[in-house]
Amino acid sequence: MKLYKQGAYLLRGNEVILDSDDAVQLIASKTGKAVSKEEAKENTIAYGILKEHNTSGNMKKLQIRFDKLTSHDITFVGIIQTARASGLEKFPMPYVLTNCHNSLCAVGGTINEDDHMFGLTCAKKYGGVYVPPHQAVIHQFAREMLAGGGKMILGSDSHTRYGALGTMAVGEGGPELVKQLLNKTYDIDMPDIVGIYLTGKPMVGVGPQDVALAIIGEVFGNGFVKNKVMEFVGPGVDNLSVDFRIGVDVMTTETTCLSSIWKTDSKVEEFYEIHGREEEYKELNPGEVTYYDSFIEIDLSQIKPMIAMPFHPSNVYTIDELNANLMDILDACEKRAEVSFDGKVKLDLKSKVRNGRLYVDQGIIAGCAGGGFENICDAADILNGKSIGADEFTLSVYPASTPVYMELVKNGAVAKLMAAGAVVKTAFCGPCFGAGDTPANNAFSIRHSTRNFPNREGSKVQNGQISSVALMDARSIAATAANKGYLTSAEDIDVNYSKPKYYFDKTIYANRVFDSKGEADATVDIHFGPNIKDWPSMSALPQNLVLKVVSEIHDPVTTTDELIPSGETSSFRSNPLGLAEFALSRKDPMYVSRAKEIQKAQKAVEEGACPLQAVDELKEVMDAIHTQFPQAGEGNVGFGSTIFAVKPGDGSAREQAASCQKVLGGWANIANEYATKRYRSNLINWGMLPFLIDEGELPFKNLDYLFIPDIQNAVEEGNTEIKAYVVKNSGLKEFTLKMSELTPDEKEIILKGCLINYYRG
Repeated sequence: MKLYKQGAYLLRGNEVILDSDDAVQLIASKTGKAVSKEEAKENTIAYGILKEHNTSGNMKKLQIRFDKLTSHDITFVGIIQTARASGLEKFPMPYVLTNCHNSLCAVGGTINEDDHMFGLTCAKKYGGVYVPPHQAVIHQFAREMLAGGGKMILGSDSHTRYGALGTMAVGEGGPELVKQLLNKTYDIDMPDIVGIYLTGKPMVGVGPQDVALAIIGEVFGNGFVKNKVMEFVGPGVDNLSVDFRIGVDVMTTETTCLSSIWKTDSKVEEFYEIHGREEEYKELNPGEVTYYDSFIEIDLSQIKPMIAMPFHPSNVYTIDELNANLMDILDACEKRAEVSFDGKVKLDLKSKVRNGRLYVDQGIIAGCAGGGFENICDAADILNGKSIGADEFTLSVYPASTPVYMELVKNGAVAKLMAAGAVVKTAFCGPCFGAGDTPANNAFSIRHSTRNFPNREGSKVQNGQISSVALMDARSIAATAANKGYLTSAEDIDVNYSKPKYYFDKTIYANRVFDSKGEADATVDIHFGPNIKDWPSMSALPQNLVLKVVSEIHDPVTTTDELIPSGETSSFRSNPLGLAEFALSRKDPMYVSRAKEIQKAQKAVEEGACPLQAVDELKEVMDAIHTQFPQAGEGNVGFGSTIFAVKPGDGSAREQAASCQKVLGGWANIANEYATKRYRSNLINWGMLPFLIDEGELPFKNLDYLFIPDIQNAVEEGNTEIKAYVVKNSGLKEFTLKMSELTPDEKEIILKGCLINYYRG
């Protein structure tokens, strides 16, 4: 794999010319015409799709209207509640509500099923589509029923990626979907386009997860594709099935890219034909001369079976490399765990080594990444006539949709798996975020799923529990299962892959999916369960801010799972205050109580009471502030909390990573860098200031008070450097906060206090 920062030209889709001083002249000699770099940039597939969906008239400042929206049952309640509070009357475009996260209804309660009924009644009232639990995971339904060549889809799940089908898809926090529902736009600067040039053909036993992990390992740490669009081209694309392309594509989210798109061909056309949607196919290719802002060359034939060790998809090795350096790599993982968990629990992977081989406790093939037809068929072929054994090792398989499951039953793949000892379950995203198949304490799980962040599999460090996940392809997971839990590369298995043809049966969707066909029925009453709560009121940005630092995180990257845990907390996603009780619970259990304590002062302000009486230590803080800013006082000061994290927001699109901080009185985040655009957008949409601070020793520490004078004016004027003060020793110590440029709408949202206030006017 080769990475080129300087960019490259692609001629006729198959000849690469790296950018140089004489590149334009060389191209002219080959094509017989001169093409400038700017002209060639407009020949990418991505540029053409973005241009068709841009409403601004300015291709440097995009204002995108999407064709379709999609959400699942962790996100759609909050999105619709926000849109309703902002004046929603009808879904202005197709909006699909799937139920693949909170599928397991709470024992002894009604929380999750109430959310499902909320979704069904909203689909009827506002004119949407409702997919019942266990029918399909969000992204598989989108592939089967929503994607279209040259289209754009916005989803409230980070793995919203349908580029292999010719659809540019973006995963964002819920407020961005609210904007689309209210006929507003998705506003971004024109992103860089990265050419991903594929050659060769994968060796037998190598699957899409192997290719994806190899890419992630190369580009995550250096930010090579961060907030950019990955465009897959080259002759190697032709050597991949559509299922294989989909399996690579969905994992591009873990590179932190903005979106992805692939060239399309007769195989993609056949995919649409199989699904009865021939009209959605569109041939997509780069132009005769195309320029990419940066470039990656990948020889598929050189990629071997891979494994991403805990606790990130970028922590990659070949399986052969792991087996050859087993104790050293396991020791490195254990040391990484000590940092991630602050020494609170001990990960002991070296105890998994038996007679020089790594023993695995659990295998999972599931979700939008692993649950595809070809992955499961190949796994079934590997396990045909084998046994996973009667020891600790278990294997669970979750087909990504009921149509896929039905075909696996018909062609015998399910029988092969079950005979070997695997358990085959319904479509569900649970294993991907900690709501299904949570391993035993200190167990080691291998999964063809999307993420292996700390505790994402469901263990609770706050209760002394720890287990860990490595990501692998379904084929190597099946090979490991065939060897009764001893880690094995699919390359080492002798098997004849049957490669059965896929037949799509839409009967189950026709019988069970509610489709309004875009017709809204205003007479329908929305079902509100007792756990579905409205958003609390939120104040506009005050003239001056007093912030208390209530958490300080120095991990290299802080994931959204650490900001607001996934798993069992998902039952409270429709209850903003209830969910907020879990904020940072895995990383900083004191965060919630500290945030609530300083929030008392802001609540006092809003009620016309004295904030200094609500929080005793504020009297001394305000006395110090008055030494330089005597005008700061009643009516012009807001109080709240902030956190510092080095690089927060990697991972999920879940807006709750920001909204939970907001409902607890958060006014800002301070970071050296934001891991993803979508997390920064979530902060802004919830009225929180996305501050930046230069790397190095911080001028403040946890529990310090900060004073930011005239912040209201700074936002209005678009200042990128903001004067702030640490309140210390009865005085003020000045330092500088930074903030990247805000769009006009983003300024107004922050000034109004949140997106809801912005739309209320």
